[in-house]
This record gives sequence, structure tokens and C-alpha cells, in this order.
Amino acid sequence: MSNRAKGIIAILVASLGFAFMSIFVKLAGDLPVAQKVIFRNIVSMIVAFIMVTINKESYYGKKENRELLYIRSAFGTIGMLLFFYSISNLVAADANALNKLSSFFLIGFSFLVLRERISKPQLIAIIIAFIGALLIIKPSLDFEILPYFTSIMAAMFAGAAYTMLRLLGNKEKYYTIVLFFSTFSFIVLLPFVAYNYVPMTSMQWLYLFLTGLGATIGQFGTTIAYKYAPAKEISIFNFSNVVFVTLLAIPILGELPDYLSLIGYFVIFGASFYMFKYKKPEVEDI
Repeated sequence: MSNRAKGIIAILVASLGFAFMSIFVKLAGDLPVAQKVIFRNIVSMIVAFIMVTINKESYYGKKENRELLYIRSAFGTIGMLLFFYSISNLVAADANALNKLSSFFLIGFSFLVLRERISKPQLIAIIIAFIGALLIIKPSLDFEILPYFTSIMAAMFAGAAYTMLRLLGNKEKYYTIVLFFSTFSFIVLLPFVAYNYVPMTSMQWLYLFLTGLGATIGQFGTTIAYKYAPAKEISIFNFSNVVFVTLLAIPILGELPDYLSLIGYFVIFGASFYMFKYKKPEVEDI
């Protein structure tokens, strides 16, 4: 099997892991968002800690990289809180499709932070993608639009986190970055979770454990995928996440996106494919 084929398989497995994460977040029910996020990160933190220990790498990252690690972790934590809120209050496929706008926010942040020029194909892709987002959101002047807004904000913070990852480059091992982010998120959210803790049933404990397991598979699957093949060759397969979420949500959650949302998914995918063909994006998971 070629490295490209291995990379595609890994990214499909990662997308499936993130899809299950979204499903289990919804199944966990009406719990505080921070409580859901902290459980999502505990599993990743444990797995990353084991990997760092086995490979005898740094638990805290190199001193010169700490500032970027803190900024990346802060953006990632905020993005995850907003994303989990949107998943809990929207059709799961809508929230995941809107989260794919992170690739387009990455272009903007790369221009602002890395001084990378925005090409004409990129600009066209951004416009097309946000037209797709409007089809999903179906704007209205009421509070029902709030979860859609937070979903787009989650994509923006994810794009900012990806920009920090690009600045880090290969300066840190991927499991050190995951451990730093997961630990940072755990420490920051712990006081809020302790203060607002809602007792959980045994099924909710199981669902949140499975949420963390799905997220961990997604995180490490994405990293492994990009070790086998460059983003320019396989990043488009990230959109399979939306397909997986849609197919899983129909029988498990009884959620069926309306026809405008489905058109919006195709429009965003079309913009992603257009950018994939002309831009060659470099995107990791938060």
C-alpha cells in the first residue's frame, strides 16, 4: 500500500472518530458544555501522556515554544467550547459542516500573521464557502441563530489554532502538543466544572468517555495521516466527517438535515475542493 493510500485511510478513520465524538456529545444530553469538553480532553491527555513517556519526550515542550503552545491551547479550548455548544444545539451535521470553515479562516489568519498572499482562487473559495454557510444558517432575526453564530466562531478559533500549529511547524512532537493542549484545557476548565458540576447517570459517563475516545482517534488519526502524505494530497478527505455525521445521526439521533442545509454542505465541499485543487491547504485538527 502506498503512503498516500495509508494517509487517506488514516484521515477517513480520523473523520469517523470525530463523527462519533459529535454523536456521543449529543447523546450525553443536557450537561454544561465545559463538563463535556473536559471529559473529551481527559482521554486525549492520558493517551498523549503515555506516548510522551514511552518516547521520552518533553511533557511541557521546549522553553522557546511555550508562548506558541499557550496561545494554540487557548484558541483550541475556546474553539472546542463553542463547537460543543453548537453541536448540542444544532443538527450535528450542520455544526460539523460549519466547522469546516476553519480552513478558510486559516487563509485569513495566514495573511495576517504569516504575511501569506491571498490568491484569487482562495478568495473565490472563501466567498463560495460562506454562501454555503448562509444556506445552512438560513439567517433570521431571533435567538435561534445563536448556535450557528457560535459554530462559525468555533471555526474561526480553530483556524487561529491551526495558524499557531503552522508557526510551531516541526519544533515539537505532535503528542507533546496534544498533551500540552489537553492539560491546559483540563486545568482551565476544572474550576468551572467543579463549581457547576451536574451529576451524571452511568450512561452519560459512558457517552462522555466515548466522546473522548472518538476525539482521541480523530486527533491521532489526523496526525498519522499527515505523516504518510502531505496535506495537499489528502486534506479534501477531511470533509468525509460531514458525511459520516449525517449518516450516523439519521438512525441514532433521528436528525435529518433539511434540503437547504444539504445544498449548503455541497457548496462548502465544492469550495473546499476548489481550494484543494488550487491552494494546497495545510490543516490539522485542534
